[in-house]
Amino acid sequence: MKVVISGYGRMGHMVETSLAEKGIALALATDDVCSVDDALAAECICIDFSTPEAFRANYPEIARKFKAAVVGTTGWYDIKEEVFESFRACGKTLVWASNFSLGVNAFFAAVRRACEVLRDKGYTPHVEEVHHVHKLDAPSGTAKSVGQIIGDTLGVVPEISSRRIGEVPGIHTAEFVSSVDRLSFTHEAFSRKGFADGAVYAAELADAREGIFEFKDLIL
Repeated sequence: MKVVISGYGRMGHMVETSLAEKGIALALATDDVCSVDDALAAECICIDFSTPEAFRANYPEIARKFKAAVVGTTGWYDIKEEVFESFRACGKTLVWASNFSLGVNAFFAAVRRACEVLRDKGYTPHVEEVHHVHKLDAPSGTAKSVGQIIGDTLGVVPEISSRRIGEVPGIHTAEFVSSVDRLSFTHEAFSRKGFADGAVYAAELADAREGIFEFKDLIL
């Protein structure tokens, strides 16, 4: 398996480190994924941690030329069906997620199960996310995913609050409050390493599969 990294920022560099630790070949890291040679791309899985604007512009070319893609970029979900159709039309595999951390995906599963138990039992949900001051989007894609899980499963759409503090890699909390108690679930990332490791794992899964998958559906 060979990988091309699309978006060579902080996460791109972290993915590069994770690839090296697993002995997986990095063919190229670039901020201009459309310029990658077609023959090289056909042998590679693209791991995209670019920007919402870049991915929106680049996804047709990623679908056309790469063997498969793992997309950790968020901010494009309003055109999700268009993106999925592009990959289907090209016969290419796509694995996407708002967060590739294994811990976060276990957090998602725990929140979903709690919502199943608490539904119609008088609990009010709230989601909070805390990130570093460099993060531009708010709320985070992960917080939105938690909110959607709660809305779909508990039947109540939660308020989401966001804070930007120092260099915090990411803390997400889902809280459920009733007249008799409070229940909370928190995932705290110590670094971006978990996100990168999960994306590399997703690339390994994509290499052996055909179709469109949300990461959690492959691991839970």
